[in-house]
Order: sequence, then structure tokens, then C-alpha cells
Amino acid sequence: MRVGLMISVAMVAVAAASPAQAQADARSYEIEAQDLASALRRFSAASGREVLASAELVAGKRSGGVSGRYDADDALAQLLEGTGLGVETVEGAFVLRPFGGNLAQQHEPEREIVVTGSRIRGAPVASQVIALDQDSIRNRGQATVAEAARTIPQNFGGGQNPGVGRNVPASSGVDVGGAASINLRGLGSDATLTLLNGHRMPYSASRQSIDISAIPLGAVDRIEVVADGASALYGSDAVAGVANIILKRDYEGFETRARLGAATRGGAFSQLYAVTGGGTWAGGGLLLSYEFLRDAPIYARQRPFGGSDPELTFLPALKHHNIVGTGHQDLGGGLELDFDGYYNWRSSWAQYSTNATSRINVPATVENFALAPSLKLSVGAWRATLLGTYGQDHLVVATNTYTLAGALTSTIPNMYRNSARAIEANADGPLFALPGGSAKLAIGAGYRSNHFENFRGPANISNIDRSQDSYFAYGELSLPLVSPDRQMPLVDRLNLSAALRYERYPGIGEIATPKLGLIYGISPDLEFKASWGKSYRAPTFYQRYQLQSLYLAPPSIFGGSYPAGSAVLYAEGGNSALQPERATSWSATAVLHPRGAPGVRLEVGYFHVAYRDRIVTPLIYASQALSNPLYRDSVTLTPSAAAQAAIIAGAGEFRNLTGGAYDPTRVVAIIDNSNVNAAQQTVQGVDILGSYRFDLGASGGLRLTVNASYLESDQRLSALQPETVLAGTLFNPAHWRGRATAAWESGGLVVEGAFNYTGGVSDVRSAPAAWISPMATVDLTLRYRTGDGDGPLSNLDLTLSAANLFDALPGRIATTLPYEAPYDSTNYSPLGRFVSFGIAKRW
Repeated sequence: MRVGLMISVAMVAVAAASPAQAQADARSYEIEAQDLASALRRFSAASGREVLASAELVAGKRSGGVSGRYDADDALAQLLEGTGLGVETVEGAFVLRPFGGNLAQQHEPEREIVVTGSRIRGAPVASQVIALDQDSIRNRGQATVAEAARTIPQNFGGGQNPGVGRNVPASSGVDVGGAASINLRGLGSDATLTLLNGHRMPYSASRQSIDISAIPLGAVDRIEVVADGASALYGSDAVAGVANIILKRDYEGFETRARLGAATRGGAFSQLYAVTGGGTWAGGGLLLSYEFLRDAPIYARQRPFGGSDPELTFLPALKHHNIVGTGHQDLGGGLELDFDGYYNWRSSWAQYSTNATSRINVPATVENFALAPSLKLSVGAWRATLLGTYGQDHLVVATNTYTLAGALTSTIPNMYRNSARAIEANADGPLFALPGGSAKLAIGAGYRSNHFENFRGPANISNIDRSQDSYFAYGELSLPLVSPDRQMPLVDRLNLSAALRYERYPGIGEIATPKLGLIYGISPDLEFKASWGKSYRAPTFYQRYQLQSLYLAPPSIFGGSYPAGSAVLYAEGGNSALQPERATSWSATAVLHPRGAPGVRLEVGYFHVAYRDRIVTPLIYASQALSNPLYRDSVTLTPSAAAQAAIIAGAGEFRNLTGGAYDPTRVVAIIDNSNVNAAQQTVQGVDILGSYRFDLGASGGLRLTVNASYLESDQRLSALQPETVLAGTLFNPAHWRGRATAAWESGGLVVEGAFNYTGGVSDVRSAPAAWISPMATVDLTLRYRTGDGDGPLSNLDLTLSAANLFDALPGRIATTLPYEAPYDSTNYSPLGRFVSFGIAKRW
């Protein structure tokens, strides 16, 4: 749950519940040291209590945080320690004032609640929520949303991401245009739904991934990740889970920020310059944030494990301009107008070679934007929203071949354009009273349309220009049956939730996805969470409409022994009859926050995903299609003339590789290696989240955190084929990935160290399999913030960071071609030690 801080000209209000819900029961709080405004927002989210204060009162103040189980009064008192502020309670709300001061004139508080994992404002979520706020991201020395996402252990580096090597199988990853995406559990960037303030964003390139590098960090309040199936709430793509980039609701002031950094082994010189500004007024607010980034490439010659081509780029050159705007205005009568929007321009450049006489470079430019206005009407405790979104992602890429002397010999253009538009109406609010609080309902319905264009040149038979509409409706119910104030033995808290979504895709079909959730607190120290649900992913345009190629070829190419003159029809490419991929997910989590050890919180969660009808090309080795009985589902022997005519009629191109004329009587088999709903995957594992914060008195405070994930996954391409292990093998997620941090804060100084671990993988491309060693790195960041004031050295935020302090490098893998990266580029980074210095100033 996330509660936004509303700053008007005279007042700041944080609201999560009505005064009638303001109970004095003890709750668990985990609020790290940060600026006071953010700490109050976190407190309101956790306590369900209003906090009122003048904007001037909280400006520039910091809180030491609170960790442990407290009643609301004690938790707030600890947050305010050392701020010079006191508190009074007025009609159930906390009102802050200077010690000895009088209450300011009171105003009606504004409220905005952004929840990831639920459509109901303020509803608890029965799945683990991984959260990073901007302050903690800066404490790491990170400067972009993409950098922060890469350190989340549940996020796999494959899929659509910069630097994914050309030897990575298409099913595991690709880099088209330098976009960065989130790929939870390694199920694919297209199976992870990424939202901006709860809104969908346009797809990028051909993979239906979402480009998170388009959002400047200066506008971001928080990134929340729910690594659990969520199609019942959000629709297609949320198989592995959902990530929500939540923007700051209000911002008062102006900040400039810069960072310079480079890899100590060479390459990756990085420049970042950013500006964020905003203002608030009675009933409204506006924030604008701009970010410029330029990253130099890393070449193979700059690393000791280089490879056969010294000019191969391990990481591409990147440059981007990003801008985000978000605003809101109270129109009176309970009506509010909100707006979110962004624009991104990015260029990327990479190069490789396929032989010793030429070189290929791949320049790309991307423009994308999205607009999301909404109109909200509050009637009592209910709120109705009418939301519209429109966005587009336009990528132009070329593959240029040069001689070694620099003469251009050929160019292959390619253009991808994705556009998305949607309209949705929804409402949520309380229904009736239950012993644990109010039962709440969310309902909604809407229309969404996506358009995809792939243009490779005039009259090119590979061009695609297609649209897909969908219509949806959903409902979600939250039932708080028992709350802590009931003081029931063995039942401290009990909450049930249920959701159902129906979606219709004309031309594809209909699908309904349910989800159930349970939160059971056995005591104030221990609670259990469980969820079960179904999810789906609609086939991509490229999977459906990619050129269907048909080849007439000798049977010997496919392992067949037939009389001379025999032929085989071999098909590959898109399949317009594809159906949605479907998954059943469940999870169970234990959460420990013992009263006897204040500041300790530990979550251990098990997850299981059974993913079926995955879209694949069924032949791993086409050369064995006629000799390996495992592939017989994809082979039609002695096909009739009618069957041959049908597959020829459906092909976009037909190529005769036999050297003779096509004769249907000589065709001994049809081999279909087109995209098909055939594969089954099972993904399971354990996530461990922990934190411990304690006060060191005059020496400051120390906070320890850990996020570790263990993953097992396997796949069966068809019913006849054997099960193969994915996790722990080359170009698939490692079994173990984790990050542990220790941060010490005293006054304006923060020193944070982090230990990152990615387990080893087996290279099973040859026998015996080769072992690729794990990679462990240490990060160290020093951050210092000067005090408030008007001088040139006031309001400064200085950061010195060394990522991968001891310069660890990835293990080498076997390569045969010059364009192949000699390391697993989906799991390990070639960056080495990266040192950066950042400076920010608030004006």
C-alpha cells in the first residue's frame, strides 16, 4: 500500500482511512530514516491514520525512522524524535505543531492511495511486495530506474535488455534498440506487466516488453514489485507478476542533479544530468522531471576475457532524453482531474562482425510517449474513476555492413511501431461492516486496443500492420473478518480477498481469470499469507503475424533417408491461430515481526507457477526432425495433395531448395516448425526478505536488509519430448540470486555497503557440461546531505559510489563465432568496477 503526501499552499495531509477506523492497536512499522514528509506518508500507510501539518513545518526536516511493533501514538512519537515537532489528536487525526506552538488553521485533507497488487484503495495484499523508494535507490549510488531494477534478485537480466549477447537464444533474450525491461522469474519481459502509476504503457519493439528506461528517476517516488500472477487484476502479461513505477504525487521546489561515472577497466563512461521541479496550490499540484543520459560502450578489447573480435560491443552506446509530467487539480464537488504523461527519445549503437573481412553496426533511435488523463469523483467513501490512455513507441533500427576500410556495402532497415489506447471506468469503496473492518469492493470495465507495425521496406513481404482489440470487466472483494483490536486467541488478523476478470479478444477468444487471497495473523508476531490464481498472456503480434516461410528441401537435411528425388515441405514463422498462454500460480508466505526483537522483520515465501500453452518453435534440432521420434508431433508423413496445397496457400514465401520442380507426389513429409502453443513450464522457489533496524544512540542508526531468491524451473516443449531443466543453465536464471545491505546513518551522512550474489550456471551446449562460476560483488556508497539554508553549500546531496568494488568479472564460456559474447550476458555483467560521483542541489 502506498499513500501519497498531499501538499497544498497552507497544509500537508496524509490520509488512509476515516477517523472511525483510527484504532490505537499495535502494528508493525518498518520506516527507514528519510525526509520527514516521506516518513509521514509511510506512517499513514501503515497506521491508517491521518496526519496534518503545514507545508512549511515539515520542509527540510528528516526523521530517524521507526522499526518494530508499536501503537500509532508511540510510532509517530519516534518518527518525530529530534524534529522539534509535537503532536495533538483532533477528531482521530494527528496534527503536528512546533513545541509550544498553536494549531494552524485546519483544511480538508486531500487523499490519494496507490496500491500495487489490489484494485481496492488501502486493501492489504496477500502476496509479497518488494519495494524501493527513491531515497533508498540514491543510497545505493544508483541514478536511473533501470539501474535500480537490475539489482532486484527476482528480476532476470534476459528478455529485452541492453547488452544481451547475440549468442543468447531468442527465447531467453534480445537487445533491440537498447530498451530496458523487467523480467520476473525469467518467464519473459512479455510475461511481466509493468505499470506507470497503475497505467499501462505502450509495448516496445517486437517482444511486448515495457521500456522502464523511459522514466526519469527524479519523478519516481517508489517502485513496487509483486512477483505473483496478477491477471485477475490487470489482465494480459501479468503471469510472472506486476511492477508499478509510482510517481511523486506532489513536489515543492526545484532540484538539479548530475552524475559522472566510468568503469575502471575502460569504457562505460556515463554522464547523467537531471532537473526536477514542481509546485502546489490550493487543491492542485504539478511535477515535471527531465533526465539526460549518455553511456559510452564497452568493447571486447577492454576486458581480459575479450573474445575473438576485439571490436565487439559488450554493452551498447546509449543516449536518452526523458521527461515526465504529473499533476492533479481539485475541481470542486468531489471531482478531481489527474494527468500523467512522459516522453522519451533514445539512441543506441552496437557493432559486431560475422567474418574477418567486414563489420556490422546497428544504430537505432526510439521515440515513445504516453498520456493518461483521469477524472475522479468521490462520493462519501466511494470513488469512481474514468481513465483514458494513449501511447506510442517508435523504433527505427538499421543493420549496416562495412568493409574493414569503412566502405558501406549494404544496409537493412527495420522499423517497429507500437501504439496503445484504452479507456476504463472503475469504482471502489466500502460495502458493509465486518468484525475486522469494512468489506470493500472494486469494479471496473473498459476497452483496449493495440496496434503493431513492422516495416522493412516498400513491398517487403515481411511487413506487418495489425491491430488487436480487447474488452474487459473485473471485480475485487476484500473481507476483513478479524482485526487485532478484537484480541481473539490464535487469530490476531484474518482477511480474505477474491478477484475475477473477464476479457474478450476478437479473433483470439475469451478468458476469465480468478484470484483468491488469505492473510492470517496467528499473533501480533507472526502472520501467514497465501494466494492462488490464474493468469494469461495473449500472443504477441510478431508471434502471430511473422512471415510464414515454406521451404521445399531434400529429406537428408532433416535426418531422413528417402529415395533420390524425394522432398520435404518445411514451414517456420508466425501462426495466426495462436491462443493465449495460461498459468496457474500459488504462493504461501510467513511473516515474522517479533515484539521481543523490535526492528526485526523476516518474510519467507514459496511460489509455484504452472505455465502451459507457451508459444514455442517445437523443434530444438530441425536436422533430426525425420529421425528423432520425439518430433513426430510436428511431422506429417505422406501428406495428401490437399494438405500440401493448404500449407502452400498459407505461406508468405515459398523457396525451392531442391534444384528441381515442385511435384506433390514426391513430397514425403510436411515438417511444421511454426510458432505453436505447445510448451509447458514449471517455475517454483523461495523468496526471503528481511530487515533489521536498530538505534546506535549518538552514533546514529544501522539498518540491515536482505532479499534473496531461489529458483527452480523446467520445460517440456511437447508431450513427446523430455523435460529439460532451465534454471541453473546457461542463458537461464541462476538458482540463487540475492542482495544484502548494511547502511549506517548519522546526521546527514549515509554509508551503505551491499553484497550481491548470482549463482553459477551449467553450460549444457556440449557434453560434459561446463560449470560457469558464481559471481559475487560488493558495492560501497557514501552519501552526504548538507543542512538547509540559503548559502551555496546548503541543500546539497553528494554521493560517491563504487559498484563491484573488487572488480569481479564473469566466467568465460565457449564461443565459435566472432559475434558471440564470451560470457553469459543474461546473468552476469561485463562492467567490472564502476566508480561514480553524484551531486544534487535543492533550490
